[in-house]
Amino acid sequence: MKLDKVIAVRTAKTIYRDGDLVIKLFDEVYPKSDILNEALNQARIEETSLNIPEVVEVTKINGKWAIVSKFIEGKTLERLMKENPDRYEEYLNLFVDIQISVFSQKAPLLNKLKDKMYRKISQTNLDATTRYDLHTRLEGLPRHNKVCHGDFHPSNIIISKDDVPYILDWSHVTQGNASADAAQTYLSFWLDEEIQMAKDYLKLFCQKTDTARQYVQKWIPLVAACQSVKGKPEERELLLRWVDVVDFE
Repeated sequence: MKLDKVIAVRTAKTIYRDGDLVIKLFDEVYPKSDILNEALNQARIEETSLNIPEVVEVTKINGKWAIVSKFIEGKTLERLMKENPDRYEEYLNLFVDIQISVFSQKAPLLNKLKDKMYRKISQTNLDATTRYDLHTRLEGLPRHNKVCHGDFHPSNIIISKDDVPYILDWSHVTQGNASADAAQTYLSFWLDEEIQMAKDYLKLFCQKTDTARQYVQKWIPLVAACQSVKGKPEERELLLRWVDVVDFE
């Protein structure tokens, strides 16, 4: 496999294209268990009716672990939104519809979202009282079993040349409550300083799913606490402000 065409660089991993393949090459510091779990999760999602890139193999290249998948020719929804601002509403509607299609799936062998969030909150450096409050809030929210992408963002959707949407990056997928996943998407728009898109997204999601906005907002302090574990200093101030928020406007 050739590693001469870089298509993306992420923390502790680099993504290459080699013909009709995508090679996600992980740095040596990346835990082997996380890499194998990511490949397993993607394989489990392949068993649903969603359009996703097929995992071809998990291998080692120059001593580093790699996940090799099929390459999907097309443009990300994020790029299409930037190139066609006049189609913003159309693309945002498509975005939410694709997310709802994810929630319609079941994959019973996936990890549970609430269990993952409980662990993440425990890993934060928040004080014990705040962690207790967050754990209590989490336990009080319903436990569902819908497929939740975990990083659902326009940059993770490829629209192919024949207009078929494919969903990328299943490293954070779990089964759980759709509103928690929606809160994560809302948060990601804020962190990208796409404030108006965050507001438009939440309004549209709640309309299409007949979900109270306040219910999605109950998850925001929880997903903010979990996000803070990733340790990005430029995000931390905003995330910790939201951890303390009980009521939203």
